[in-house]
Amino acid sequence: MTDDEPEADDAIIAAVSDYLDNTLPASERANVEAKIKDDAEWKRIHDEMVETRNFLSGMQKARAPSSFANDVTQTIHTRSAGRFFARRTFGDRVPFGVLLAIALVLLVAIGVVMWSSSTGSLRVHRDSSGSAQGSAIVDPQ
Repeated sequence: MTDDEPEADDAIIAAVSDYLDNTLPASERANVEAKIKDDAEWKRIHDEMVETRNFLSGMQKARAPSSFANDVTQTIHTRSAGRFFARRTFGDRVPFGVLLAIALVLLVAIGVVMWSSSTGSLRVHRDSSGSAQGSAIVDPQ
């Protein structure tokens, strides 16, 4: 056995795997088919890979039970003494869009109250000459 044999085996395995996956171009596919028929090493590797694929395809996939997520959550909650799943706060229970809508309504309500107040803090008062009076700094001209 030489040092080149493992690399040669890897190349054969890669070529046969691509052949079985149907990813080889037509010219290389024909070349690999010929080597599988003529060469004992290629035939052995091909047969092993086909046998392994047949075995794996015959296995049933293991599926988690339907209550798996709830069981895991309950186990974490029990073991962590509630540190990861503490009581939810108001912000966790109410969607962000609802909180944003409520905040906008409150801002508009505050603006209306300030606009209609007797002090008129949001209003610009105009005197008879048409100039604005307010808390803004006015040029002394």
